Amino acid sequence: MKKVPQGFPENFLWGGAVAACQIEGAYDVDGRGLSTSDIHRYDNHLDRAHIAKEGGGTRAEILAAAADTESYYPKRYGIDFYHTYKEDLALLKEMGFRCFRTSISWSRIFPRGDEAEPSEKGLQFYDRLIDQIIQDGMEPIITISHYDIPLTLVTEYGGFANRKVIDFFARYAGVLLERFKGKVKYWIVCNQVNLVPTVQFGSLGIYDDQAENMEELMYQAVHHQFVAGAKVVELAKTIDPQTKMGTMLADCTSYPATCRPEDVVLTMKRNRMQYFFSDVQLRGEYPVYALRYFEEKGIHLQIEEKDEELIKANPMQFLALSYYSTKIIDASKNGMDLRDSEQNPYLKPTPWEWRMDPLGFYNMLSQYWDRYQVPLLIAENGFGALDQVEADGSIHDPYRIDYYRQHIAQLKEAVKHGVEVIAYCAWGPIDIISSSSAEMSKRYGFIYVDQDDLGQGTRKRSRKDSFYWYQKVIATNGEDLS
Repeated sequence: MKKVPQGFPENFLWGGAVAACQIEGAYDVDGRGLSTSDIHRYDNHLDRAHIAKEGGGTRAEILAAAADTESYYPKRYGIDFYHTYKEDLALLKEMGFRCFRTSISWSRIFPRGDEAEPSEKGLQFYDRLIDQIIQDGMEPIITISHYDIPLTLVTEYGGFANRKVIDFFARYAGVLLERFKGKVKYWIVCNQVNLVPTVQFGSLGIYDDQAENMEELMYQAVHHQFVAGAKVVELAKTIDPQTKMGTMLADCTSYPATCRPEDVVLTMKRNRMQYFFSDVQLRGEYPVYALRYFEEKGIHLQIEEKDEELIKANPMQFLALSYYSTKIIDASKNGMDLRDSEQNPYLKPTPWEWRMDPLGFYNMLSQYWDRYQVPLLIAENGFGALDQVEADGSIHDPYRIDYYRQHIAQLKEAVKHGVEVIAYCAWGPIDIISSSSAEMSKRYGFIYVDQDDLGQGTRKRSRKDSFYWYQKVIATNGEDLS
């Protein structure tokens, strides 16, 4: 008989997560090409609480942004991790990190995306980075595509809406698998595959005026991404059978606004369309509920027979999840649009309206474990806030500690109920450029970076109070959350 776990396993991977497009900078170094992240302009009039989508635009707007030399594009510069990674990793080592999740910049390896051969200089940078992660005692968890598609694949091919991009991606992933064989055990193929249409530009590389029926185009691109992911799993079986390949969702599990049956049923249908992405990649086939949704919406996908065989034969081996907050569904106000939801009145507002819900974390973990029975990996969990540097240089962030304390407590509850979790990656352990708003002032880190929204500052790194708190959590394997 199985035993009830009393806490986190001894080999549990505590750490943190970042993305190349938000941290590296050096957008024009060693032949790197522009990517989708590089044209996300900083907007000082941004409504933080109502961000409808991240970056993108029409094809003409994208080309104009690529040629723009006057505006400030923060993700081109990040926090200069490209040059400071050794010092930054040393701070993570000081905290006791057992794992570190980051991503590869696709356009650093294939500047256009369609080249026959990769950039050796780009690969050499990741040689140095991954070797340093391992040397510092951390398990590297690497995302192959994290909102960082070469811009040429967007403007000249139409992103993943074009079947040709499947092979470009498989070539890119194959190079990574060969190069880092035996060094990287956990690969996340694509970041947050379900965050469409909010991040359809960064995730899929499709632009706003690409088709009349943008929803159909979006799901067609998603299908091509499924096929590409299956090809990568197939490659991994041959290149490095010891490695594990995973898909990743941004949790969007919602609650019904009331116990009215209409609210409950609509919420179930909405949640199911979020599960659709992992249903395909973990169960190996399109679920009937999704086929009916496509039929009712007049969405006609071009699916080749070999596609379904490939997806069925190559399911992902683990599910990576990001979790920040939850929302509610009200059938009298909301429909099936994935962006259409309400704020939960029982949760406290934040400047970005990502309302803290620790019990939602437990609920999410339980739902996915019950549904799939595959190992889960917390790829992101964290709290963005406006931090204040005191006169003596200290940064007191009790709100961040409180967020993590409550969420890790619920993570522990899930583990004690039998949920298998590989790792917990706090997002992001060091202040970086915000994905959604391109701000620096939305700070997640345990480590403060002296840099403002316009890229000004010394870039000096400083330890926040939360640095020492998380250090203690790791040292006690999650037992001391005080």
